[in-house]
Amino acid sequence: MYAIVEIAGQQFKVSKDLKVYVHRLSNEEGTTVSFDKVLLLDDNGNVTLGAPAIEGASVEAKVLQHLKGDKVIVFKKKRRKGYKKRNGHRQYLTQILIEGITVGVKKATTKKAVVEEKIEDSQE
Repeated sequence: MYAIVEIAGQQFKVSKDLKVYVHRLSNEEGTTVSFDKVLLLDDNGNVTLGAPAIEGASVEAKVLQHLKGDKVIVFKKKRRKGYKKRNGHRQYLTQILIEGITVGVKKATTKKAVVEEKIEDSQE
């Protein structure tokens, strides 16, 4: 079973007991985090797509540690002009451990059921 989930603006393919590096989260180390924006769910070949997200599905993860990524050097140069700029960057990251993927109960809705709900709401 795996899921595609959006975490901190990026999409990740996750499964149980997988360690993932994501952009820095504000949670403390050792706490549990829940991500509700599950875009796709695969349960042994049974694929469920969200539009845009699957209602009731979530991914539970534990924050392991906060760290910094590798240094990236940004170097700009224009030849024969004497222009050189050197800049570095290290991204702040969080390592999380995926503890489980939960699938919510699907509520079957048809046009008739939606219309009946609206009629009931308007009569009250």
